[in-house]
Amino acid sequence: MKRFMARSFMDLIWDYAVFVVFIIFSTLVPLWGRFFGKKEKTKADYVFGLGTISMGAMMLSIARGTLGVRSFLGYPSELFYRGSAMWETLYGMVTAYPVVCFIFIPVYFNLGVTSVYQYLDLRFNSRLVRCLASGTYIVRSLLNLGVTVYTPTVALNTVIGIPYWVSLIGISAISIGFNLLGGLKAAITADVIQGVTMILISLGIIIQAMVTVGGFDKIFTIPAEAGRLNFFNFTGDFTLRVDTTSAWLGQLFMSLSIFGCQQNFVQRYLSMSTFKEVRRTLMSNIPVVIVLFCLAWIVGMGVFSVYAACDPMQAGYINKMDEILPFFVEDKFSYLPGVLGIFMASLFNGALSLNVSNLNSLATVTWEDFLSHLPRFKGINDKQQLHVIKFIGSIYGVIVMGVGFSVGLLSGVIESSMLMTSATSGPLLGVFLLAMLVPIANWKGAACGMIVSHIITLWITFGSLTVSKEAILLPTTIEGCTNDTFSSGITKPTKSWLLTNTPLEVESEFSYFDTTPQTPATQGLGFPENLYSVSYMYYSLIGTFLTVAVGILVSMLTAHSDDAYDRKLLHPIAYHCSMIFPGKARRFITNPDIRPKDTEKAGVDQKKAPIEELERDNLGFDSVSQQSGVTVVSVDPIPPKPNEREVYRKRDIEAAH
Repeated sequence: MKRFMARSFMDLIWDYAVFVVFIIFSTLVPLWGRFFGKKEKTKADYVFGLGTISMGAMMLSIARGTLGVRSFLGYPSELFYRGSAMWETLYGMVTAYPVVCFIFIPVYFNLGVTSVYQYLDLRFNSRLVRCLASGTYIVRSLLNLGVTVYTPTVALNTVIGIPYWVSLIGISAISIGFNLLGGLKAAITADVIQGVTMILISLGIIIQAMVTVGGFDKIFTIPAEAGRLNFFNFTGDFTLRVDTTSAWLGQLFMSLSIFGCQQNFVQRYLSMSTFKEVRRTLMSNIPVVIVLFCLAWIVGMGVFSVYAACDPMQAGYINKMDEILPFFVEDKFSYLPGVLGIFMASLFNGALSLNVSNLNSLATVTWEDFLSHLPRFKGINDKQQLHVIKFIGSIYGVIVMGVGFSVGLLSGVIESSMLMTSATSGPLLGVFLLAMLVPIANWKGAACGMIVSHIITLWITFGSLTVSKEAILLPTTIEGCTNDTFSSGITKPTKSWLLTNTPLEVESEFSYFDTTPQTPATQGLGFPENLYSVSYMYYSLIGTFLTVAVGILVSMLTAHSDDAYDRKLLHPIAYHCSMIFPGKARRFITNPDIRPKDTEKAGVDQKKAPIEELERDNLGFDSVSQQSGVTVVSVDPIPPKPNEREVYRKRDIEAAH
């Protein structure tokens, strides 16, 4: 077994004890309310945690979901070996928050939907578009979660010797327990515990680095002198791995897709009582994300300042750049029993909390967008729906565990997860932009836009694997290595077959952390090789542009009176702009059941009377369906009165004749 330090079980007894105690604590506290507090009695309680989640907890949970595990392990190693270029992705994250707050949330808040993809069904009157979007989210999430839960298992095996399959089963079992016993509130509480723990550990690492190098200022000056801090690098080269332009634009479109179109984030927004509260939370979260984001990079600067003269990877003490932070903790905190245990427990709990919150969202999307429309589940009551959602979440927990085991055996699964993320962000974002901001967009345009965008972005993504790209690590040195550089007991690792053939990839959500150096790309490439050479940072932008462009073109060519929809499904700015354009006035259907959420009294359980409606799903058949919490009104095709903007949505009556 590969280990950093030749220490016996008794030497690590405190670390094992702290590890176990922290996992038990972080598991039981979020579920405390399940046994001694208010229990989730309805589906809304489980999905949204109505009226029970504080603004502070929500802010930290959103920040945790924004940054993820990569902020804890990925960014420090990125700065150590590649510099600060990826630090500038912060510009895209920060820019995305106000866009989501003032473009996406006002539309969602008018609907009272449970699944964000219900909105697409309402807007386009198409089950096909809804299923394309939600299916994309489910597949991407399952692949990423498989890598997320596998990541800490390798670190745990590497550092304290816990077999990876034990950790994997443990994470999955606890996640399933969370899913059965808790809802969104429990997931957010777990996020808060994890977020606070990571902040404290990061501060501890920075303080230790400061003491080691002899001053806080040296944490900044040493990396700067070594060329690690290089900002505002506008190259204009689209094939460069990352520069300021690609970091900002690439992360902006990626973040818009994640923050504005992904169920686990939108579910948190809609759990709040008013739009004002959502706006205050999101805008207040910007400085929180900036601080947490920068904290991870400062940790990397501290670690680099300590090992600037003696790189552990070049010296042979670690095999991969992602191991630098666990190595630092085991090396420099060996004098303090238990620190290594809580560090490893935070990795375990980080994967756990991300898995819990995403299982909740995956189960909700699967129920609302797929199963609830099947005849078998028609008419079941709210409590039965809740049981079905919990069961679905448990099934997904087992699937994620299976994907995690596959990651341990097939390294290609990791790469597939990265490719899926980069290739699907654009189509998802594009279809939501079509729905909210393009009045003429219809279901045919939206579906064609998503399909074409998926095909082209996947083609570019997989084609990029055939082109060699330059990915050079910044120079490091071992000239300063001495017998006192590392703590006593630190030894060079031995190798086992499993760890030799299993990569440690902590940055499952973004492909830009590939740690394998590649040979420089050949100059003068022709088509399509020059297209394959474009940086993956632009994939989300390309996918978004293709979806919107194809969607608008097809919608213009296939426009029909059946494309009418409620104007509240458009963003108010897009609606008012469409009114001043020349040409025939657009007609909209009036849906009285769609009303702003914040006009309802907070804390009052208002149930809408179920109405059976004939819903055309544009898949070639009509079906009677009842959407949870949303009533879609179909009206007979009565010709509109002159000079009126009342719009209607035709039933397919002509076909019956």
